[in-house]
Amino acid sequence: MNDDHINALFEPFELKSLKLKNRLTMSPMTRYFSPDGIPTGEVAAYYTRRAHGGVGLIISEGAFTDREISRNVSTVPSFYGDALEPWKKVVSDVHKAGAAMAPQLWHVGGARDFNYADDPLGDVLESPSGLIGPNLAGGQEMSDDDIAAAVSSFVRGAVDAKRLGFDAVEFHGAHGYLFDQFFWGETNKRTGPFGGASLPERTRFAAEVVRQTRAAVGEDFTIIFRMSQWKAGFYDVKLAQTPAELEAWLRPLVDAGVDIFDCSQRRFWEPEFEGSPLNLAGWVKKLTGRATITVGSIGLSTDLYKDFETRAISAPTPSTIRDVAERLDRGEFDLVAIGRALLADAEWPLKVRERRWQELRGYSVDLMGTLV
Repeated sequence: MNDDHINALFEPFELKSLKLKNRLTMSPMTRYFSPDGIPTGEVAAYYTRRAHGGVGLIISEGAFTDREISRNVSTVPSFYGDALEPWKKVVSDVHKAGAAMAPQLWHVGGARDFNYADDPLGDVLESPSGLIGPNLAGGQEMSDDDIAAAVSSFVRGAVDAKRLGFDAVEFHGAHGYLFDQFFWGETNKRTGPFGGASLPERTRFAAEVVRQTRAAVGEDFTIIFRMSQWKAGFYDVKLAQTPAELEAWLRPLVDAGVDIFDCSQRRFWEPEFEGSPLNLAGWVKKLTGRATITVGSIGLSTDLYKDFETRAISAPTPSTIRDVAERLDRGEFDLVAIGRALLADAEWPLKVRERRWQELRGYSVDLMGTLV
């Protein structure tokens, strides 16, 4: 079988402050190994192993902003206060091992953590309209002052990321958390400046975060924005039903200063709209002109939620790697994010580069309970 397209995964990439040796990105994956929000030495070693394994960019697991009400569980890392010095060690170690790194800044909005639904932190949350789904309560409704404070907390996190030596920053705007709760009409019933009947109107909160961040970090620091159509628990939702709606949604974010869209899709090979083979990342790049990251079950036989249902091993699937590499080579998107496959196998990039297909490891949900 012709594997020439695999070479496309190992071409360098550069955009502003982000200078990568290849196109492979470690996708952000929540881990619960940071007691009281402080990343440990084991967390640093976990990321550094992936850097040694050959990945070009590591996007950290979601880390909570300094707005205390942004967090729903205590063992997920913070990105403020006493957590910053440990993060400085993480990014330093990752750089020494040859990879770039960006923190993913996170505010859960009104969403409890489904793995820790009884965590008392989940009792004190906030959301645009006190909703996390259609007629589904979650979080207290945010005032205008709350919104302004949330915006400022993201900006401070981005400034700290630049100061600590990170190569970029990512905002978690996907999967039904705070940004996404503003985007979705079912969870944003506001009538003021951060609500509205149209998707572009409901994008104002995210655009304001990006605009203020761009002013604070300068033009050369790379801003990544993670977005998705689906939400946790509402997998069939599509905010944008047509390419025109997708462009209208993202145009305010482009104008505000987003450099790269991290396009979360459960299965990267699925077309986003009828009549075109382009996936979400392909359409976003075509419509916005911005660089994009594709993600979604690359290298594995099942998607994440099937793993949780069956608890079976998701087998290595080289055909999906060849497929994503061919699409990358065609220019449909710019970067390829690997999640569970990289969690299972820190040397995944090296093995793929050398076409050592038989050595790739499968993924089991049991790995979520370890930090290997």
